[in-house]
Amino acid sequence: MDAIAAVTHPDPYPYYAVLAAQRGLVYDQRLKLWIAASAAAVSAVLAHPDCRVRPMAEPVPTAIAGGSAGQVFGALVRMNDGERHAAPRLALQRALAGLDPGVVHARASELAAALGRRRGSGITHGFAYAERGEAGAGAGTGAALPVDELRQPSALSAWMFAVPVQTVASLLGFPDAQLPQVAAWMGDFVACLSPLASEERVGRAHGAALALLERFKTMLRGVSASDAQAGSLLAGVLAEADAAGWNNSHAILANLVGMLSQTYEATAGLIGNTVVALMREPAQACLPAAALVQGVMRDDPPIQNTRRYTAQAIDIDGVKIEAGQAILVLLAAARCGPSAHGKSQDAPLGFGHGMHACPGQALAQTIAAAAIEVLLRNGAPAALAWCYRPSVNARIPEFIAEQESA
Repeated sequence: MDAIAAVTHPDPYPYYAVLAAQRGLVYDQRLKLWIAASAAAVSAVLAHPDCRVRPMAEPVPTAIAGGSAGQVFGALVRMNDGERHAAPRLALQRALAGLDPGVVHARASELAAALGRRRGSGITHGFAYAERGEAGAGAGTGAALPVDELRQPSALSAWMFAVPVQTVASLLGFPDAQLPQVAAWMGDFVACLSPLASEERVGRAHGAALALLERFKTMLRGVSASDAQAGSLLAGVLAEADAAGWNNSHAILANLVGMLSQTYEATAGLIGNTVVALMREPAQACLPAAALVQGVMRDDPPIQNTRRYTAQAIDIDGVKIEAGQAILVLLAAARCGPSAHGKSQDAPLGFGHGMHACPGQALAQTIAAAAIEVLLRNGAPAALAWCYRPSVNARIPEFIAEQESA
């Protein structure tokens, strides 16, 4: 195991604890990366202004540069620093904070129930499994959910992806009839964000990004004051962008796509890891879903690591790191060791920390809790086997039949 392979290991936490016990940052010669694993090191790196989210010489990954997916990526708030990050982040943060949690919970519950019971009714999950050894999100075939209950592994895996992305698409204003197509496009787009993505998947991602941008352009032309008053997330983003002085129309469109992409894997993984927790300890089904999800967010988060790149030479806890170096920030390891104050690190870091902390944490946890409540209405989830989908940073279970795991 290494710090990247740990993401998909059945139990990486003893290994993380060893890394988190080390003081400061440690250089991994094989990975050619600095490793930040302790709570103090993780917090210090995430808060350092010279630790950037992208390499200075490669603001957009070479594999997607020049296409529509690369244009979206380059404008994402979470992939920028400085002025290209501050005002847009404030606008998105305020727009998300303006959502009514009750409305989010009700819509997620409605979609979770519908997606779990309908067969051949036109509701689709927009998800197809990646080939073994290849990355990330599904190809978005748009095939209908294969069964009308969630006790089959393929249905459960598809459902946990469908619920979050369709919920956020609905909150943004997409009509129900378009939700399956939006989910399919998002599956295609997210696939290209992994360095493991094939050339074919990158090509599909460009097409999906272009389609999503065009659909959002059409929606923006129809947004009115009444939408803002009714609490539309799309109208809220536009209003907060105007208040923050964020008037870059392409960046706004790209970050609307980004809202869906951040939902797609992170929230699906949170739902999936909560299901895994229930299978391991069925007695937890008596807990409130929100508390159960919060515990999983702390103990088995869906996003296990992130990266930072030094813009100039820096010093963290007595360790000098030259400019242009990459740092692997082990979010999931930070809780395995003592905090900077010598106590247990209880605050979940799976949504990041500091200036780039994800503003959608409350939204993701509300959707996941609603989905788990729907799942538990008919009792604890069936005992299934699972493995973890190939990824370099996301811990997302893929449920499989017992014979497949043999």
